[in-house]
Amino acid sequence: MENETLTPKQIVERLDQYIIGQKEAKKAVAVALRNRFRRLKLDENIRDEVAPKNILMIGPTGCGKTEIARRLAKLCGAPFLKVEATKYTEVGYVGRDVESMVRDLMSVGIKDVKAEMEDKLRDKPLASVEEKLLDLLLPGSREDKSKAKKEEKSDSMPQGFLTQSGPNEITFDLNKIAAEVQKENEQASQNNEAPKEENSTREKFRQMLREGKLEDREVEMVVHKAAPMPSMEIITGSLDDIQSGVQGIMNMINGGSKSKKRSVTVREARKILTEETLENMIDQDKVIDEAKKRVEQSGIIFIDEIDKIAVRGDSHGQDVSREGVQRDILPIVEGSNVNTKWGVIDTTHILFIAAGAFSVAAPSDLIPELQGRFPLRVELDSLHKEDFIRILQEPKNSLIMQYSSLLSTEGVTLDITKDAIEKMGSIAEEVNKTAENIGARRLHTIMEKVLSDINFEADEHKGETIKVDAAYVEEKLSDITKSQDLSRYIL
Repeated sequence: MENETLTPKQIVERLDQYIIGQKEAKKAVAVALRNRFRRLKLDENIRDEVAPKNILMIGPTGCGKTEIARRLAKLCGAPFLKVEATKYTEVGYVGRDVESMVRDLMSVGIKDVKAEMEDKLRDKPLASVEEKLLDLLLPGSREDKSKAKKEEKSDSMPQGFLTQSGPNEITFDLNKIAAEVQKENEQASQNNEAPKEENSTREKFRQMLREGKLEDREVEMVVHKAAPMPSMEIITGSLDDIQSGVQGIMNMINGGSKSKKRSVTVREARKILTEETLENMIDQDKVIDEAKKRVEQSGIIFIDEIDKIAVRGDSHGQDVSREGVQRDILPIVEGSNVNTKWGVIDTTHILFIAAGAFSVAAPSDLIPELQGRFPLRVELDSLHKEDFIRILQEPKNSLIMQYSSLLSTEGVTLDITKDAIEKMGSIAEEVNKTAENIGARRLHTIMEKVLSDINFEADEHKGETIKVDAAYVEEKLSDITKSQDLSRYIL
């Protein structure tokens, strides 16, 4: 598993590259992730006794809860799934049932394991793929040498090989290649050397193929698309699951797979043939077994917006369904067996990380049983001016880097001064206080408003350096920030 040697400090350092502040949340997530790896090293008799310590992250929107989850997903090699609690409904209502999150996690595990196995095998099928490409470029050259010889003497190009020019405007002529091969054979006979085999034309094309000279040539090939097996969960799934299941059954009745003749470039044909070859080489049973093991032993599910299903004491009506969703989630978090089309999945050791703003409801509004399944509580801090200033420039994917890179494609150099960054940070803090507090997302709106004219007229300023200072920021946002009513709608 990737990154299983990372210590909690190293995990936090990796998260620091993209997320500013929130040290307690990062620390809790890092320890939880590290404990997943520690548990796998224990003896079997004690491994099953170590239950995961699920985490509840509490904080306003835009403070980094989802971003921590996203970066954690990329950092760890464990199967990871992010879901929103609001998209699930109580059993008996129309919508997705909570067990579908386990099925989705298993799908992620299958995809990850399959990708790893393909990477390990990717170098092996290259020889067979090359032969198939040559068959497309020179049909019959391998099976019927006499037919290939006739094709070499004909004036027309072989089927699947077009004479259109590529980016380098080089056109290959089969007759010319055949003539070169014949000339080489005559020279070999004069030097008392053995003449080359009759399929020398194929070898010539093989050399050109390896040199990348035929990448933009078009060939006709039959693409086989296997139809997915129908899911056995279509009765209890959502409308999309039902449609997918019915479509799977229809495909199975109609033959199981679809074949379609397509005209593609050699580059595209190589990808298609490689994927088909790898698909045939991989043992699907091994993929399922390994994915099931990873999901059960080290899977992580991030449940966002869990505060939206919390029920306040004096609520009635529609909130009954929300409480039902909590009761349906409870056995999944506690540990239960979920039926999937890949077999039964035990959720006992899956790590659950829940998050919510809890601006209206409180964590205590969750049902007591569910509260008890999230023993670790982490409160994230609201963002201030200093945080906004750091967010604008420090992360690897900082907004200033993103906008500068976008404008550089137009030949425009963006020079944002330090005082401009401080001004945008203070405006973000002020607007979040007077209007709705949406955290770091406010910076996206401010950057768009500040750079709207520059983005619109970028093509007219090619080769120029545009300076953005505090005065420029003030000019673009002064009218909006002065009017509280206007800032509520625009910023």
